[in-house]
Amino acid sequence: MRDIPADLAAHLSQDATTLCRCWRLTRRDGAVLGFTEHDRDLNVDGTLFAAASGFQSSDAEAALGLSASNGEVAGAFSSDAIGEADLRNGLYDGARVEVFVVNWAAPTQYLLEHVREIGNVRRTADHFQAELRGLAARLDQPSGRVYGRRCDATLGDARCGVDLASSAHRANGTIIEAGTMQATVTGLSGFAPDVFRFGVLTFLDGALAGRKVDIGAQEAGDPARLSFWLPLQDAPQPGDRFSITAGCDKSFGTCRNKFANGANFQGFPHMPGADFAYSYASGSVTHDGGPLYT
Repeated sequence: MRDIPADLAAHLSQDATTLCRCWRLTRRDGAVLGFTEHDRDLNVDGTLFAAASGFQSSDAEAALGLSASNGEVAGAFSSDAIGEADLRNGLYDGARVEVFVVNWAAPTQYLLEHVREIGNVRRTADHFQAELRGLAARLDQPSGRVYGRRCDATLGDARCGVDLASSAHRANGTIIEAGTMQATVTGLSGFAPDVFRFGVLTFLDGALAGRKVDIGAQEAGDPARLSFWLPLQDAPQPGDRFSITAGCDKSFGTCRNKFANGANFQGFPHMPGADFAYSYASGSVTHDGGPLYT
């Protein structure tokens, strides 16, 4: 049972109430923002909740036990609140959202209704709609290792052991010409084709500074051509600088031949495959006492 503060409970028992909802959003980088559906700013629990931010909540579903509850919040893009570029760059992915019920006539009367995380975000030309997932939704996420042929480590992490700071696996370059799916760059001379395939490019300056993009293919040469795995929302501009790290397709052959790291391979390359599982015995197998089966 939820305990409601006595002063708020007394207000709720009245025939008419002055209630609104407030959202306190904490990004993974520690930035805290407050929003309210009320028509003026409210100071609640040490946070200023901004009004006129275009936020509106939907009906929320709650469930007993460990079933994941869910709801949605929608709002218009605003440079004073959440901008389209912020959402596009993933700054709010997995952000923590605390939902308060507040008596706007007496903001000291409030109740933390629930805590959610931002899930899927849908964007249109002028507004967004974000799914609010209950914390129990984390239980639906896979955890632990998967028994498979390919490596399940992230290239360069402690389990992998490859030093991505090495000049053999890292380079800095500059955009010469680019679209949203491909870029012609300089700075990759001396690298063989597809060294950076499945790698990560990080923009160091320009409008996309800090943005990371996965590489789908790389042609050798200087200038070289890079293909992005997914299209960018905005094309980089000539002169934008970037850093790029090598990629791995998670196979044992690549780990051994490209990175000389076969001893640290975090997969099971010799596990029986489907061809073994569907095979059957053929011919004769003999035993000391005669044929065992045919």
